[in-house]
Amino acid sequence: MHRSYLFKLNYLFLLFLSCSILHSRAQSSDSLTVVNKHWTVKKVAKGVTWKQGHFDNLFNSVQEVNWVEIDLKKQGKHLHLAADAKTLKPTSQFALKNNALVAINGGFFNMKDGGAVDYIKVDGQVVNPTAKKSDRANAVLSIDKKRVTIQAASTDNVEESPARDVMLSGPLLLQNTNRYNLSNNPFNDNRHPRTAIGIAKKNKLILLVVDGRNAQAQGMNLHELASLMKWIGAQDAMNLDGGGSSTLFVNGGSPNDIVNYPSDNKKFDHEGQRNVANIIYLKN
Repeated sequence: MHRSYLFKLNYLFLLFLSCSILHSRAQSSDSLTVVNKHWTVKKVAKGVTWKQGHFDNLFNSVQEVNWVEIDLKKQGKHLHLAADAKTLKPTSQFALKNNALVAINGGFFNMKDGGAVDYIKVDGQVVNPTAKKSDRANAVLSIDKKRVTIQAASTDNVEESPARDVMLSGPLLLQNTNRYNLSNNPFNDNRHPRTAIGIAKKNKLILLVVDGRNAQAQGMNLHELASLMKWIGAQDAMNLDGGGSSTLFVNGGSPNDIVNYPSDNKKFDHEGQRNVANIIYLKN
């Protein structure tokens, strides 16, 4: 019995070690795939760059990624939130109404009654308070005249924040380049289209959309999304509303200004926008 027990322990240890090595190698391979990626790069404006990349094999899946990098030293004063307390509308409609250069969909919302389900403040005015506290909404984006931050949410930096624009959402993905602990649940673990925002070195902002729910773009889970954000340079990052909401607007980037492939029409085109409650945008 004693020898049999030791044998089982050794077997389990070796199995665990083998799985860890294989996982590490896969992570290393994926990170190199992203770091060495030859992105399609287009200058949108001074200090604003749009990057697009298709991956035939990233995280053992097919991926389509679009992101915009914004130099906050040059463009930070033009970064804003836009939101409607009740009416839902496409990201592009929000963007055009606010003369946006680039925009992404924002936080989670009430699909029946409209409005954000988590706290949002725009231009100093609370548009929607938190409807019901959620473990998912543990990150806050704050935009002020001279500073943009992504932090773990607290009363001090949400409801009591002096910042001009505040958006509560999540989950938090990265803080000071460290991965934030993500719970194991279907929302975090299953692959979906995703939207994320991050802050990188040299005061650069990342607005990113991963497409999904299609053979040409399978989407990511949040563990994969956190890795991707870290590999493209984000130090702090948070997840935003994904799924059919995931939309990236770049003025002039396509006939309808949508450069990713929103999935709400179940087609791989630029037409499948979902109506949303709020956006993050850079004013033109």
